Amino acid sequence: MLFVLRVLLLAAHFVIASVIGLLIGLCRPFNPDNSRLCARVYSLPALRIMGVRVKLEIGDLIEHARPAVLAANHLSNHDLFVFGRVVPRRTVSLGKKSLKWIPLFGQLYWLAGNVLVDRGNAIQAKKAMLTTTDTLQHKDMSLWVFVEGTRSHGKGLGPFKKGAFQMAINAQVPILPVCANNYTRTMDLNRWHGGTVILRALPPIATTGLTLDDLPALMATCHAQMAACIDELDLEAAALT
Repeated sequence: MLFVLRVLLLAAHFVIASVIGLLIGLCRPFNPDNSRLCARVYSLPALRIMGVRVKLEIGDLIEHARPAVLAANHLSNHDLFVFGRVVPRRTVSLGKKSLKWIPLFGQLYWLAGNVLVDRGNAIQAKKAMLTTTDTLQHKDMSLWVFVEGTRSHGKGLGPFKKGAFQMAINAQVPILPVCANNYTRTMDLNRWHGGTVILRALPPIATTGLTLDDLPALMATCHAQMAACIDELDLEAAALT
């Protein structure tokens, strides 16, 4: 019964939050802080509805000066609510073009200044990458990317897509990993306490002086650090449950 109630409340909240986000976008289209505001509108009420406890260990994210590529692991559709809690100022995200067809959400996502990429169109994808690189270099903005490119559903950190790392090298901005424990393994919306999420930001990984020849090593370094961090977070979350 609790599960059904929460699902209905989340559906209603998603519609209301989408309308509010769309109004924000219409009032100040493409403002660089729209994404953060919209993320909070989705996140904060949803986490309360879900009964999810969130522990933040994000000092490196708060203290870091923009711009940067923020590299996060991707677990489920609930990531919008989970990571939306910590999106910093002047940060946009990279998403697939098909998102624009989601009623209300797709339109606000575009008006929030986020980058939509058609992964099946190499020319358009390259154009979007160049535009985003220019944004990182000259507009004092950061880019949020789910670096696996697809949801893992708690099965562990998957292989990374290279686009985010290419942009970081081209713009000579650091990679800043943001990790969540595999919360989908233990989340149960049919319990009053729906689950525990721990978010941790790792120290930035510099790209100054790197070239695309260094891309594989950069990706491997980031993957190893994030995988080790996620393992630690899983143990920490288990102790808190």
